[in-house]
Amino acid sequence: MSRILKSAVASAAIVTLLAGCGADSGEAPYAGYDQREIAALAPERVATLLAGGGAGYALAAEVNGYPGPKHVLELASELELTAEQRERTEKLYAAMTAETVPLGERLVALERELDEAFKRGVATEEELAALTGSIAETEGRLRYAHLKTHLSMRSLLTTEQNAAYAALRGYGAGSANGKGHEAGHEAGHDGGGH
Repeated sequence: MSRILKSAVASAAIVTLLAGCGADSGEAPYAGYDQREIAALAPERVATLLAGGGAGYALAAEVNGYPGPKHVLELASELELTAEQRERTEKLYAAMTAETVPLGERLVALERELDEAFKRGVATEEELAALTGSIAETEGRLRYAHLKTHLSMRSLLTTEQNAAYAALRGYGAGSANGKGHEAGHEAGHDGGGH
């Protein structure tokens, strides 16, 4: 093979490789992330975590018939909550927030520490193991706190209210498995807040 042909084949291979990587399209998926306070967390996510918000941790429950107390309170009129249901939902939400705010604060602090280790160029494998382990444990506890609250919330509502909640939130008829207040009691949930 001539030198010119080899050069042309090599050039074509490089162009194909670069095209597959998006290098010639001007895409830089993480452009601007270096300007964030914490590279791995968007400012909106930081705010949600610090406020004890769901941040998607309870989606498995939320979209499968286990309402969240915040949204139940927002839909209180449409769901025709009784005074007792509203009171118990408010208590459940307050208890969840009391648990999730400190966990969110811890998660943000750990992510900040991880980010800073790399920014300063001092990250070590030992530090990474400790920080990522702590981050995973904190996220697990945060997710559990949100999910268990959805379990309790479901048992505070009637079957009809759970179905109405799913419809109002746009989750379709398959959500809630047709179960409501009675299902919560059958599963051993007394409807009380944690």
